[in-house]
Amino acid sequence: MTEHIDATGTPTPPAEPAPATGTTAMPAEPAPAPPTGEHPEPVRPPRRALRAALRWTTALLTFAAFATGTAYAVAGMERTDVPGLATESDGRWDYPALTKPPLPSGSPGPFADTNKTGSHYADLRRLVLPAPHGATLDKGLAGTDGWLSTTSFLARYDEKEDRDELAQKFTDYGLRHIAARGWTTPDGTRTAVYLLQFDSAAVLDELTRDLAPYGGPGYPLGGAVDSVADEDFPDASLVTNVSRVAYVESKPYGKEQTRQAYLAAGDVLALVVQDRKGSAHPVPFQQTVTLQSQLLA
Repeated sequence: MTEHIDATGTPTPPAEPAPATGTTAMPAEPAPAPPTGEHPEPVRPPRRALRAALRWTTALLTFAAFATGTAYAVAGMERTDVPGLATESDGRWDYPALTKPPLPSGSPGPFADTNKTGSHYADLRRLVLPAPHGATLDKGLAGTDGWLSTTSFLARYDEKEDRDELAQKFTDYGLRHIAARGWTTPDGTRTAVYLLQFDSAAVLDELTRDLAPYGGPGYPLGGAVDSVADEDFPDASLVTNVSRVAYVESKPYGKEQTRQAYLAAGDVLALVVQDRKGSAHPVPFQQTVTLQSQLLA
C-alpha cells in the first residue's frame, strides 16, 4: 500500500476507495460462528478507530508545527546568539555601511553600455574606502582638498629611477588626479588606499601590465622589495568588471610584512597597501581589497 506524505512530512492514511459505479454490490458472507464455549472478540467500531487516528495525526501535526517553528527561530538567529555556538572573530574589520556616491544628473555608470570610455563620473574622493570603526586616520594622506599630489604617491616606491619613470608614464597616460585615505587599526596594521584616475579605461591596460605583472610588482614599494604573487587570495572574491593582482612580501621580510594589490576598474587604477609588524594578516587585507573593488564596480 502506498504511503502518502503531506507538506509537513507527516504520513496520512490513504482514502478508502469508492465503490465502482454501475455495479451491484454482492452481499457479504456471514461470519462463521465461533466454536462452542468461546465468545467472539469484540469488534471495535470503525468510528473509534478513525477518531484515534485523527487524534494521533493531530498530535503529530502539532509537534511538527512546533518543531518547525523552533527550527526557524534558531536558523533566524545569529550564530553568536545561539548558546554554545558563539565563535570568535575571524579577523575581519568592522567597516561602516558602504554607499556609492550619486552620479551627476544624466551621467552613466562606469560600465554602462553608453559609457565608451569607462569613466567614473562620481566624485573620486567619495569612492575611496572609508576607514573601519576604531581606526586612527592618517592625516598625511588627506592631501589638499582631498587630492593627493603625484609626488606624495610616488614616494611609496623604492627606487628613484622607478619614481622618475612612473612620473613620466603618468603624464603620458593622462593622470587626472589621485584620491587617498590611510589609517591604523588597534592591532598596528597600517593601511593606505590610493585611487588614480586617468583619461579613459583604454590607457590602463598597458600601465597595469607594467605596474602589476603576475609574478611580482613591476615597481617595488619601499620596504617590500621581495614581494610575490599572493596565491592564497580567494578567486571567489573577484568583483565583476574589476581586475585584481595581489602580492605578499615573502620570507624573510624583516620586522614587518607588506601586502599590496592593484585594481583596475574603468578609468581608475587603485593601489591598496597594508603593513604590520610581525606579519600582515590576510583576512583584513582581502576584506579591504574586496570592499574597495565593490565601490569601483
